[in-house]
Amino acid sequence: MESDCATPTSTETASDDLAFNVFARACPSRGTLEHITGKWGGLTLGALKEGSFRFNELRRRVDGVSEKMLSQTLHALERDGLVHREAQPTNPPRVDYELTPLGHAVAERLLALIGLVEERMPEVLTAQTRYDEERGTAVRGTAVRGTAAGSAGAAGRGGR
Repeated sequence: MESDCATPTSTETASDDLAFNVFARACPSRGTLEHITGKWGGLTLGALKEGSFRFNELRRRVDGVSEKMLSQTLHALERDGLVHREAQPTNPPRVDYELTPLGHAVAERLLALIGLVEERMPEVLTAQTRYDEERGTAVRGTAVRGTAAGSAGAAGRGGR
């Protein structure tokens, strides 16, 4: 039987070479993966790949995110070492957010996945239509065709 996940012993630290397994229930990498792949985490990382943002600039860039959700997302990503928060000693106070080197590496791969999804959206939409027609169902509350892909994927390519 495979272990749930590597956890540091009293003589180990989190930086020691440990074998993490995201498929194991107790593995701490699951939480980090959730932060990265969650709706707002992925979009926030994608937006920050463009450069440093102040909180409200980032909120405008990540269309649809509430102030509360963006704040929670940034805290989680900062705790995971993906985002750096820098408070400037100015009046009024100014806080900038940017990706760490680890955050850049993750965002780069995430944007590649976003690009793949956008590129293949016609296939996804066809599959969804076929699925709904075969089952006589239509999912309510889904985005209008052609709009969901454009808004989600623009995180890595547009201007502010």
